[in-house]
Amino acid sequence: MDINFKLIGKRIQETRTQHGLSQAAPAELTELSTSYISYIEAAKKQPSLTSLIQISNTLGLTVDELLCGNQLHNPTDYQTDIDLLMADCTSREKRFIYELILRAKQILRENEWVLIEHDKLKEIQKNTSN
Repeated sequence: MDINFKLIGKRIQETRTQHGLSQAAPAELTELSTSYISYIEAAKKQPSLTSLIQISNTLGLTVDELLCGNQLHNPTDYQTDIDLLMADCTSREKRFIYELILRAKQILRENEWVLIEHDKLKEIQKNTSN
């Protein structure tokens, strides 16, 4: 099983910026270097479990939230991403977003639309343009 380090790095970066923190803040609190935090966020380095625990504690996340999306058959895929997106929303904005998601789901199912993964879509487009 491959671990999606890009997803982990993106989640760290999004959470850090939502808290208004620079890369130096979690680096200092975890005793990791700023460049190492940068490499993790860019998925250029694969952090150890110890580093992930330190970073998640610093950012107020659970390790589960940090690793969400890396597990096969995960019933809560995207839940953490949605929670992060909605963290600064008003109740009214949250309700609006909920209604949008509900309607989009209905439309997808009513029309039996199949969503193609981004990488597969690029491959299809490449093959059809040749």
